[in-house]
Amino acid sequence: MSTRVSMFGNPLLLGFDELEATLDRVAKMTSDGYPPYNIEQLSENRLRIVLAVAGFSDDDLSIEREGDQLTVVGKQRPDGEERVFLHRGIAARQFQRSFLLAEGLEVEGASLDNGLLAIDLVKPPREEVVQTIKIHAAD
Repeated sequence: MSTRVSMFGNPLLLGFDELEATLDRVAKMTSDGYPPYNIEQLSENRLRIVLAVAGFSDDDLSIEREGDQLTVVGKQRPDGEERVFLHRGIAARQFQRSFLLAEGLEVEGASLDNGLLAIDLVKPPREEVVQTIKIHAAD
């Protein structure tokens, strides 16, 4: 029996169990590299994920957020006509690409332009909270 040593096992790091679970989830995520994507930092609190989805229409794509996971799914419907390809170099396969979002990160919107799907994310400025804790005498 082996005991796993937690990187957040330090007794001074309280409440980081969820972060460790998130890191484990990221390590287990597999990806075949399709579709290719970029992540751009637009400003200090704004990000944009851009996926290359050539050949997909907005009806073929769906974006869903569940908790901290953002998932983009592409499913092309058959066009109904039989086509004979002498060479087929444009991928037309289904895909699912997932991203884990940091706490507080919000999806602002998405747009499809020239085969590029852009998903805009924004993180509202964090308010620093200072709290004074009253000490009560023990009875």
